[in-house]
Amino acid sequence: MKFTDITPYIGAELTGAAYEDLERPEVFDELVRGVHERQLVVVRSIDLTPKQQIALATRLGRPVPFVISKYRHPEYPEIMISSNEVKNDKPIGVARVGNFWHQDSTFVADPAPFTMLHGVNVPGTSGHTLFASAVDVYDRLPEEWKRKLADATGIHTVSKRLRIRPEHVGLSAAEFKAQAETEHPPVRHPLVRHDEVTGRPYLYGSREYMEGVVGFDANETEEFFTLVDGLIQDPEHVYTHRWTTNDLLVWKTRTTYHAATDVEPGVSRTVHRVSIESGEQWAA
Repeated sequence: MKFTDITPYIGAELTGAAYEDLERPEVFDELVRGVHERQLVVVRSIDLTPKQQIALATRLGRPVPFVISKYRHPEYPEIMISSNEVKNDKPIGVARVGNFWHQDSTFVADPAPFTMLHGVNVPGTSGHTLFASAVDVYDRLPEEWKRKLADATGIHTVSKRLRIRPEHVGLSAAEFKAQAETEHPPVRHPLVRHDEVTGRPYLYGSREYMEGVVGFDANETEEFFTLVDGLIQDPEHVYTHRWTTNDLLVWKTRTTYHAATDVEPGVSRTVHRVSIESGEQWAA
């Protein structure tokens, strides 16, 4: 087994590990340290059953069943199936998710702090996942913006990305937005936060899950989003994960920006995702 850093800014990779290795406390503790220090850990080509994925997630915290029941694994509701595959004329999962830069679930008051993704059926030529560090993004903010954002508050909302369902047919854009904000009220988070383990400051927020910044006018808001977009998407600071079968990815939701790329036509892709709330053993 071997741990190596992926980029100077984000990510560590563990190769040569099997599930039985991760059952050993010293190996799993090293993985958790990597998640805290590097924000993302990639375990290459580890053959996992859904039951084993849940067992690993439970050692990190408490797996949370996905909010939309029809996209849950039929035996393990804690697993969300992200897939473009169809069986018996029905989609087996949600086909298109996370294809924009974001930190997971910032539109809720207390997002689960860890995400675990296992590549069940993944192409190597498309459907990649891009990652960037919110710690690194903060570090690269111009000093005047660090001062400007030091005590700023972001308004987070899912309304920009809420999927249109059958019951929304006939609503105007304004009515749809109003209903979305009733079902998922906007929440507020400090734009600059500090990692609970490392103490490092990071930027918390991005264009697609934010309405704006408290006290900013429209021009200031657009200037902020444009700046952040450029920092997040800087190619020299982005890690592109090109999936191989059975890769397991674990990341910290608050300090990790990510985005999924498109899957080429006619190619199937299925991954199993678990959101993990904090466990007492990793709270300090």
